[in-house]
Amino acid sequence: MTCRFCSEPLNKVFLDLINSPPSNSFLKEEQLSLPEVYYPLKLYVCNHCKLVQLDEYKKAFEIFNSDYAYFSSYSTSWLAHAKKYSENIIQKLKLNNNSLVIELASNDGYLLQYFVEKNIPILGIEPSANVAIEAEKKGVKTLVSYFNIEVANELVNKNKIQADLLIGNNVLAHVPDINNFVQGMKILLKKNGVVTMEFPHLYQLVLHNQFDTVYHEHYSYLSFHTVSQIFEKQGLQIFDVEEIPTHGGSLRIYVGHFGEHPVTKNIHSLQEKEKKSGMLEMDYYTDFQHKADKLKYELLQFLITQKQKNQLVLGYGAAAKGNTFLNYCGIKPDLLPSVIDASPYKQGRFLPGSHIPVHNESLIKKLKPAFILILPWNIKDEIINQLAYISEWDGKFVTAVPQLNILQ
Repeated sequence: MTCRFCSEPLNKVFLDLINSPPSNSFLKEEQLSLPEVYYPLKLYVCNHCKLVQLDEYKKAFEIFNSDYAYFSSYSTSWLAHAKKYSENIIQKLKLNNNSLVIELASNDGYLLQYFVEKNIPILGIEPSANVAIEAEKKGVKTLVSYFNIEVANELVNKNKIQADLLIGNNVLAHVPDINNFVQGMKILLKKNGVVTMEFPHLYQLVLHNQFDTVYHEHYSYLSFHTVSQIFEKQGLQIFDVEEIPTHGGSLRIYVGHFGEHPVTKNIHSLQEKEKKSGMLEMDYYTDFQHKADKLKYELLQFLITQKQKNQLVLGYGAAAKGNTFLNYCGIKPDLLPSVIDASPYKQGRFLPGSHIPVHNESLIKKLKPAFILILPWNIKDEIINQLAYISEWDGKFVTAVPQLNILQ
C-alpha cells in the first residue's frame, strides 16, 4: 500500500478499528437476514507527507450510489452555517448574476439554494442520483457525476464554463484519487477565481479523541501541512485559511491560481500552530489507538450499568460517526434499543452492523428514556435544544466524545 498523495510506502498504523460495514449503508428489514459485508477500518500515516489515510477498501462508486442515505438539509445548524457562508462569500467576492458558482458534492442543494435566491448562476455536481433529485426540487441545477479531470475538461471545453467560486464542503476527504480531483479543480477555476473548501482538521481529531469520524467514506484525514502540499503540487495556492467549529473543528481554505490573491497572515499562524503541536513529527501519531480504546470502554461501562439498573437509554442521530462508534464498541439493540433521527430516509431502517432500528422522535415521548445518547456530538447543542422537553421526566443527555459526559 502506498500513499494516495505522494506514493511513498505506508507502514505506520495510526488507528485500527478492525472491521465495519460502510457507515451509511442502512438496512431494510428484509436485509437483516442476509449476509452483511464488513471491510477493514485501518488508518495509516505517511512518513513523508504526514497524510493520514484509509485504503479504498470500499469503492467510492459503491458508497455514493443511488441509495445514499445522507441528506445535508436535515440539520438546522448546518443550514444556518451554509446560509451564513453564502452571504459572506457573495459580499467578499462581489458575486452577481454574471458570476458562476459551482459546488462539488452539492448533495441535496443545502448550500446552492441560497445562491439561487440571490439570482446568482450555479451548478451542482453530485454523484448520488437520489440526493441530486432533491436538489433539483430546490431549483439547484445538478450534474449527476463524480468530479475528476475528465469532467472538468468537458465542462470547460464543451460547455465553455469556468467557476468564479468553486466550493467543496466536506468532500476532499471523500476522494480516493485526491491528486486527480485537485487537478480537476485547477482546470475548472477561472484565472482570478476562488476555491473554498471545508474539511475536518486532523489537529482537532487528535486533540479531542474524535476517532468516530473515521469511516469508509473518509479516505483522507487532513492537516494544513499536508493539504498545502496537495494543492501546491497541482499549481494552486492556499492564500487564506479559517478555523471553524463545524464537525468538531474544521478548516476553511481559500485557494487560487498562484499569484492571483495576496497571502494572509493566517497561513503562517496555522503553520506555526501545527508545528508546535508536533504534527510534523511521527511521534504525534503514535498514541491515538489508546485514546480510542479508552472511549470505547467508558461508553460500554455506562450502557451496561444502565442496563443493570433497568434505565432506558436511546440514541439520537443515525450519523456515520455514530455507526463507527457503535460498531467498534460492539453495541447492539440489547444495550441501545433504538436510535432516533430526523431524516425520513433513515427512519424505518436499521443501522449497519449493529442492526439497531431507527425511529422518529415520537418514540422519545412515548418511552421517556432516562438518557439520550447523542451520537453526532458536533451538533449536540441543536439536539439538546430540540429535545429539551426530556427534563419533564428528569431525562438527561449523554455524549461520549472527547470523553463520557452526562449533561445535567
